Amino acid sequence: MGQCGITSSKTVLVFLNLIFWAAAGILCYVGAYVFITYDDYDHFFEDVYTLIPAVIIIAVGTLLFIIGLIGCCATIRESRCGLATFVIILLLVFITEVVVVVLGYIYRAKVEDEVDHSIQKVYNGYNGTNPDAASRAIDYVQRQLRCCGIHNYSDWENTIWFKQTKNNSVPLSCCKAALSNCTGSLTRPMDLYSEGCEALVVKKLQEIMMYVIWAALAFAAIQHAEVPSCMYIHFWACCVPV
Repeated sequence: MGQCGITSSKTVLVFLNLIFWAAAGILCYVGAYVFITYDDYDHFFEDVYTLIPAVIIIAVGTLLFIIGLIGCCATIRESRCGLATFVIILLLVFITEVVVVVLGYIYRAKVEDEVDHSIQKVYNGYNGTNPDAASRAIDYVQRQLRCCGIHNYSDWENTIWFKQTKNNSVPLSCCKAALSNCTGSLTRPMDLYSEGCEALVVKKLQEIMMYVIWAALAFAAIQHAEVPSCMYIHFWACCVPV
């Protein structure tokens, strides 16, 4: 009966380690997605610390993979030291995920201030004739989010690019995707996206940060439920005599 209980405990523990590997993959994917998406919007915020939660969640994902490896090896070898290390690291990961959630909420609140502080400068630096990185970023955002200008298309009238071109037109990236003959002329405002980009950029970046927060919350909740179970399983798998 004792041997049966130990074998069952080991089986459950190995299954939990597989869950940790799956969690590691998902967390790394979320962190990488945040990095890739932020790269498209990085001209609209200057605070690089906004990416700290994404960095931490990738590190947590990597650590979860290592935890799964340690747990499997310790279970197979029936190593008390290895299993104890497994539980300690699991607790540290749980604490780290709580930190990610807190930082995520802090930086999510700062996104609006960051975008508001930098977006005017980005639009003033637009150069439609020889697009640089900032110009490409503006065109990408306007096409991707289907917006034009900071608050609306009329904001382009105050930019250096608009005054230099003197053709009473906004960039073609302001044109509605369904229109093939749009020239960006302000005489045909119905051809242009009417919504400004600032609010949509803020919303997009806050949504991305929420992915990190929800991912960290989900796995923190799972670990909160699993840590007592793991400690009980470790006791049966390694400490109870046959």
